[in-house]
Amino acid sequence: MKNENTRNMVIFAVCTAAILILYQVFVMGPQMERRKAAQDAAVAAQAAAPAGATAGAVPGSSATGALTFVTDRTQALGRVPRIPVSTPTLQGSLSLQGGRIDDLFLKNYRQTVDPSSPYEELFRPQGMEHAYFVQFGWTGPNVAGGVPGPNTVWRLTDGATLTPTTPVTLTWDNGQGLRFTRQIAIDAQYMFTVTDTVANLGTQPVIIAPYGRIERQGVPPALGKTQILHEGAIGTFSKGDGYATTQLKYGDWAKKPREEFESTGGWLGMTDKYWMAALIPPQTETVEAEFVVTDADRYNIHEARMLGETHTINPGRQITEVQHLFAGAKRNEILSAYEEQYDLPRFIYAIDWGFLFFLTRPIFLLVEFFYGLVGNFGVAILLLTLTIKLIMFPLANKSYESLSKMRKLQPQMEKIKEQHKDDPQAQQKATMELYQKEKINPLAGCLPILVQIPVFYALYKVLFVTIEMRHAPFFGWIRDLSAPDPTNIWNLFGLIPWDPSAVPLIGGLIGSHAGGFTLALSVLAIIYGFTMWLQQAMNPPAPDPVQRQIFAWMPIIFTFIMAGFPAGLLLYWAWNNVLSIAQQYVIMHRFKAENPIDDLIAKLTKKPA
Repeated sequence: MKNENTRNMVIFAVCTAAILILYQVFVMGPQMERRKAAQDAAVAAQAAAPAGATAGAVPGSSATGALTFVTDRTQALGRVPRIPVSTPTLQGSLSLQGGRIDDLFLKNYRQTVDPSSPYEELFRPQGMEHAYFVQFGWTGPNVAGGVPGPNTVWRLTDGATLTPTTPVTLTWDNGQGLRFTRQIAIDAQYMFTVTDTVANLGTQPVIIAPYGRIERQGVPPALGKTQILHEGAIGTFSKGDGYATTQLKYGDWAKKPREEFESTGGWLGMTDKYWMAALIPPQTETVEAEFVVTDADRYNIHEARMLGETHTINPGRQITEVQHLFAGAKRNEILSAYEEQYDLPRFIYAIDWGFLFFLTRPIFLLVEFFYGLVGNFGVAILLLTLTIKLIMFPLANKSYESLSKMRKLQPQMEKIKEQHKDDPQAQQKATMELYQKEKINPLAGCLPILVQIPVFYALYKVLFVTIEMRHAPFFGWIRDLSAPDPTNIWNLFGLIPWDPSAVPLIGGLIGSHAGGFTLALSVLAIIYGFTMWLQQAMNPPAPDPVQRQIFAWMPIIFTFIMAGFPAGLLLYWAWNNVLSIAQQYVIMHRFKAENPIDDLIAKLTKKPA
C-alpha cells in the first residue's frame, strides 16, 4: 500500500509539472511575446512620429539614433551662444539654441561634506551623458514659416546675465509674419518665469498652443533604486473636485512608456531624492500632460511634457502665455511658500513624506522648530526624543509598572513551573491566576514598543528624504546626520590610518556603508546595542528557554543591522533607550524589584574579603 501511494504521488508530480510546462510554452509564452511586440511597436511608432505631425503635439526628444557623448562640459556648452545665470542659489547658463535651460548648479549644496567640493549639478547640456534640461515652445498645424523648435537659435535682444533683478529677452521671427518674444525671469530661489508673446504681423489667422518639456537622457545608476523613496515622474492633476498626485518610479516608468492626463492647472516634472524640475502652467488653464519614455538604441529618454490651451491669433493681434519652472532643492519652507504664492495644489508633497505623512511632516516640523532654538539638528533630535517620551510618559509608566511587578514575581512563577512541569495547561492557568491576583497585564510591556515603531519609521523617513538633514552635523566626528556614523571598529574608530573597505573580498562587509547588514560597527552602533541590551536585561526573562535565547541574541543582531542606518536615527534610538532605562530604573526601585544596574553597582562597590 505504501509503495502504491508513493507511485501515485510520483505520477501526480510528473503530470503536474508537464501541465505547467505545456501551459507556459503554448499559452503564457505566446501571450508575453504578443504583449512585448505590441509595446515595442507602440514605442517605435512614438519615436518615429515626426514632431508636430498632429495638431497640438509636443515635439519629442531631438536625440535620435545612437547617442554619443562628450565628457568635457566646456565642449558641450561651447557649441551655441549662451546667457549666464547667476542667483544666490543657482549658477550656470541657458542656451540660445531652443531657449534651453540646460546648465544649472546648486550653489547652496556641495557634493560632499567637504566645503571645497564641487556644487551639486541639477541640469546637464545636450551632448553629455545623462543630459537633463528643460525647454518651452509653441506647436501648431500648418503655420507658414513654422514655429521655433528645439534647434531654433534665438536672438538675445535685452539683458546680458539672468539674475533676480535682470531678466533677459529673446526674439525670433519666422519670416512669414510671426514674431516670437520670450522673457525669462528668475527669483532669488528656484522659480523661473517664462513669458512668451506671439504677435501676428501677417494677413492670416494662426492657431498655436504653448508647451513645456523636461527631458532626461538616461538615468544615472544611483537613481530610483531605493524602496523607501520615490525618484522619477511626479505630478499633481485635477481629479473630480480635487487634485491627486501621480508618481512613476524610473524603473517602472520604462515599463509603461506613456501616461497621459488632462488637468486644470496642477504641475508635473521629475524628482530626485533632494532636487526637482517641475513645469507649472497657469492654474486656470486646461493642459494635456504626459510622461513619456522613448528608446534611442536602448538608451531610455524620459520626458515630462505639458501642452497648453490652443490659441487663435488674428492678424494684427498678439497673445501672451506665462509658464513657470521650478528647478532646485526641495526645501520644505520654499515649497510651502511657492504653494501659497502660485496656488499650487499639493506642491509640498514633492517631498516624499510617505504613507505616514500625518506623522512624518509633524515630526519634521518639530525637529525644525527645535533646530531654530538650538542651531544643531542633532540636539534637535534629542529634544524631539524627549518630547515624544513626555507625551508617552503615562503609557510607559503603566508598562514599566507591569514589567517591574512581573520581575518581582519571578520566584513565584518559577515555583508554578516546577509544580506543573508536566502539565502546560495547568501551568498557564496558574500563571494567569497569579497575574489577575496581582493586577498585572502581561501585554502592557509591548505597548511602548508598538507605539515607537511608526515614530521610528517616520523619523527615518525625515532623515532620509528631507534636504534639511543632508550634511547636517552633530558634534565631533558626526558631520552628516543623514549618513551612517563614519567610525569603524576595524580601524579602532580611526586610530589606525587605513580604510577597511579597501580589503580584498571582505572590504564591502567590514567597510562603512549605508544601509543593510554590516560588520563595520561604529561608536553610535555600539552605544545603541549596549543600551538595547541593558533595557532588555531590566525586563523579566521570557518563560520559554527558546524565547530567552532569541531575546538574548536580538541586541547583537540589531547592532549589526542598525550600523548602516543614518547616524541621526541611531542617535534618536540610543537616546530613547537611555531615557527608557532611567524611567524604568526609577519604577523598579519604587517596587523594590531587582535590576541589573543595581547588581552592577553592587559588584563594583563590593569590598574584597
